[in-house]
Parts: sequence; structure tokens; C-alpha cells
Amino acid sequence: MFRPLECFIGLRYVQARARRGFVSFISLASLLGIGLGVAALIVILSVMNGFEAELRTRLLSMTAHASLSQPGAGFEDWQSARAQVLEQPGVVGASPYVALEGMLGSGANLSPAIVRGILPSEEATASQFERFFRLGSLADLEANARRIVLGRILALNLGVGVGDRVNLLVPQFENGRFTPRLSSFLVSGLFEAGIQDHDASLALVHLSDASQLKGLQGRAEGLAVRMHDPLQVGQFQAAIEATQPSLEYSDWTLENSNYFRAIRIEKTMMTFLLLLIVAVAAFNIVASLMMVVTDKQKDIAILRTYGLESARVARVFMVQGSLLGLVGTLIGVVLGVALAVNVETIVPWLELTFNFQIMPGDVYYVTEIPSEIRLVDVIVIPVLAFLVAVIATIYPSRRAAAVAPAEALRYE
Repeated sequence: MFRPLECFIGLRYVQARARRGFVSFISLASLLGIGLGVAALIVILSVMNGFEAELRTRLLSMTAHASLSQPGAGFEDWQSARAQVLEQPGVVGASPYVALEGMLGSGANLSPAIVRGILPSEEATASQFERFFRLGSLADLEANARRIVLGRILALNLGVGVGDRVNLLVPQFENGRFTPRLSSFLVSGLFEAGIQDHDASLALVHLSDASQLKGLQGRAEGLAVRMHDPLQVGQFQAAIEATQPSLEYSDWTLENSNYFRAIRIEKTMMTFLLLLIVAVAAFNIVASLMMVVTDKQKDIAILRTYGLESARVARVFMVQGSLLGLVGTLIGVVLGVALAVNVETIVPWLELTFNFQIMPGDVYYVTEIPSEIRLVDVIVIPVLAFLVAVIATIYPSRRAAAVAPAEALRYE
């Protein structure tokens, strides 16, 4: 026999067969319930993490990590401003841009668009636009050539392709009032980023064309900045506000906050719903232990007559319930990690075996289910599940401690 005594007796109760097979069945059901709940939580959160990482990768490939703009007249000398920005720690590149909003039209088709003027020779230092081109290239955008690159969905909405012409209508502020300005552009390329907002509303033109349309007379409106580590934009913001407070600052975390807020909300709700599985399993632990307490009343009475305190009797049944929770949690961790690691292999196999697509390409941009296991999830989820199991043992343990020896042994 080993010490403490409560652990010895509790483990013996777990190993021994109950007089009623139904008790063993409920214990097994609670163990499997906790395991499935933990596994489901790990897999779901890993998939959500994968989608978040995929979205972040696509966004950061299409847009700059941070942007600086000069309100009003723009940068008189953007080359000097860029040189100052490149001196900041963590900055690997910067390119000029002009951003404006307008309406693109072709025949009877109209579509609102965000038009971004870029300098093709410098854009590669701030973004990875080139990798998303389906037709054409950034080099096709030449100064004063009136050429435009459209997102794939935007081109479909307008009913145009490479070689067609589109009209761009932008508002221009002159003499104290806004007046529309119409320009014709030749479609020289198409891109597809896999992000609805970009593919359906973004258009690229040369910096000089956009500057003229916005009335900047060839000047750049701002600088698009690329960081070595996108997560260090906060440090860059602090440095810019300290050295160049007149510049307006924005970064990818501010511009795309809605995307990541939505993912966080979904992860929170999925965690809450799947924790209900663990809660149901915890109720099974309560039912199982209550049956064991009823079945072992004579044993409890004998232990009490031998001098075992009521608190130690309670710990006997807490050990039994906690062991069920621990084993179920470990099973869930092993199963969940195994599924999360192999989800990118399991999903294609299921699609091939049952001849269906979980995420069809004509509906979703991301047709594969990504997965990213984070250590914090693998630690926090099992700990929470185990704590729920331990809490579930409190009531049955107190009932066991309250058993009266004389009453239990009256008819023995």
C-alpha cells in the first residue's frame, strides 16, 4: 500500500469492476466525452488559427505593413522622405503611392473602385503585388500612358478584359466645390489576390496618372512601408510620431481590424460551444460518482469506523473523478494534436472518398483547410477540461463524506 491512503483507495475503486455495469458505462462515457471535447477544441482552434495565418499572409502580400501620408499637398520630395523612413529600425522598403476613390464604368456597367497609384519600379520594395497577377505585369503601367490593372472580380463586374477600355470618374475639388473628372484607361492586366475586398474593388494605375487625377501635380500622397517583422508596426509608429509628428500614420492592423476581430469572435464562440461537450461529460462524472457512492456506502461506513476522517473520504472520490478527467483529457490531447497535424491530409482523403468538396473553389477563395497548432491552445484547453472534471467531483465527494456509518451498517 502506498501513501496517501485516499489515492490508494480511489485508484482501487477505479480498477475494480462495479457491481452495476451501468456505472462503468457512465464512467466510460464521461471519459470519452471529455476526450472528444478536448480533441474537437484543439482541432477547431488549430483550423481557425490556420485561417487567420492564411488571411494575414494574403493581406500582407497585397498591402504595405504601414503607410505614411502628408495631409493636403502631399510630399514635395518623396525621395528624401523615403530616405528618412528607411533609417528607422526594422524598415526594409518604402514606395510612394496616391490613393483615390472613384467610379469605373464600361458601357452600362458601373462599379465603385479604390484606385491606387504606384511606381512600378519601387512597388516591389513595399508589397508583393506581382505574384498575384494573372495577366500582364506591373511593368505595363507606364507614366502618362493611361493604363490600369483591375482585380479579377472587378473586371468581371465591368465585363472587360485585357485590351478593353474603361472610364474612371473621380471627384475633384476646384474653386471651393467638387467637380467630376472623367478619364479613359486601357486595361493592361488582371490580378487575383483571393481577398474579396481587393479583387472586387481595387485598381492600380501609374503614380503620375493618379497624381494628376487627384490634383497633386506629380507629387506622391504618401509612402507605403514594409517592415522586417509586421508585428513591430507599433514600434515604428512610436518612432514616427516622435520624429515626424506631422505625418498621418496607418498600418495593416488598423486597416484590417474587422477581419481579425471577426476571427477572434468566431474562435471565442466555438470555444464556448465546444466546452459544452466537456460540461456534459462532467455531468456524467457526477452521475457516475453518485452511483459509486451509493454502491460503496458500506465500504465508506467501515472506513469511517476505522477512523478515516470525512474530509479524507471525500478525497477518495475526488481522486476517482479526477483520474477520469485526467485520462479523458490526455486522450483528447493526443487525438486532437494528431488530427490537427494531419487535417490537411485527412480532408482531401474524405473529399476523394465521399466525392464532395468541403470548400468549393467557386464559393470560397481558400479551398484547402489550413491548420496551425499553437502551444497555448494545447496547454490551456486540457487544463480547463481537467478543472471542469475536478469541480464535477465536489458534490459527490461531499455526499460521500456525509454518509452516516450507523445508518449504512444498520442492516448488515
